[in-house]
Amino acid sequence: MTVVTELADLALTPDERARGIGVDSVLFVMDWTGEEEPGALAAFVAGRVRAFGAQPDGVDTDVVQRAAEADPTLGRGDLPIRQLDHLSGALAPLGFTLAVHDDGTDSYPVLVLRTGGQPPTGLTHQGRPVRDWASPSTETLVSLDCPGCGAMLVWQLPATGSLADEHCDCGTALFDATGRPLPDVTLHD
Repeated sequence: MTVVTELADLALTPDERARGIGVDSVLFVMDWTGEEEPGALAAFVAGRVRAFGAQPDGVDTDVVQRAAEADPTLGRGDLPIRQLDHLSGALAPLGFTLAVHDDGTDSYPVLVLRTGGQPPTGLTHQGRPVRDWASPSTETLVSLDCPGCGAMLVWQLPATGSLADEHCDCGTALFDATGRPLPDVTLHD
């Protein structure tokens, strides 16, 4: 794996860097439930590949969209993950990496990095990790509605974190001593 400390060297073309363009200008943010406009993610990714002077062969999500329409088990939020998985696979042979900025929200801030196909490590943006889409997240988002008072509760934990013996502010016990949700607690997908 390549260790790079300057995200701008991978996310921006030399011309963009010379003009002082920031990384935020080449970041596509997609809600966890999907695109606002169908095809916007694929168009963004293809545009970034073209910006680097390469041809975006195979960079579209039409096949994923058609498969999703025919899949009765597809749940809310599943399509964006399938699209990102597909695009990540399509970019690697072109010498690019699909990356996500783990900004602590429930959206997918996506970057296209020119990496020669090697996923980078050690990247950050605004103090938060930027990782190859195919790599595991270093954090887990847990959310639920308290069965006692109905309050929505959200935790952002390190991947090895636990909610052992966690309670709601109303006093309702939510997790057992091992960090498993109690029987009346349902986690959000």
